Amino acid sequence: MTHVITSLCLRDSGCTEVCPVECIQPGTTAEYPTYYIDSSTCIDCGACVPECPFHAIFPEDEVPAAFKAMGGEFINEVGLMGHYEATDHKKKKVVLETTRVLAAGEALDLRGSIKANNQFFK
Repeated sequence: MTHVITSLCLRDSGCTEVCPVECIQPGTTAEYPTYYIDSSTCIDCGACVPECPFHAIFPEDEVPAAFKAMGGEFINEVGLMGHYEATDHKKKKVVLETTRVLAAGEALDLRGSIKANNQFFK
């Protein structure tokens, strides 16, 4: 079972550096705003999971159907209009215009990220 990067991803890029098979690809910041894992090359090692500061990576069969926000987290999806600006772990600037801040207690179904990941590699 491959891993999936969910819409909690804010493009830190650390996951790409630890992947031993280089299966993690950056999308564009408009149509595909996060990173995506190629299921045909992922070896399911899980090295990317602890590297993600946003806790956005899950085994495909464990992607939350009811993720509960603590408050202040961002979601990053096509169609959202919020601005996010930060630096990644390499001090490279990250600017996203596809985000929204989550409220405390807000519940989200993150399984749509599975479909988005599959669409990216079609």
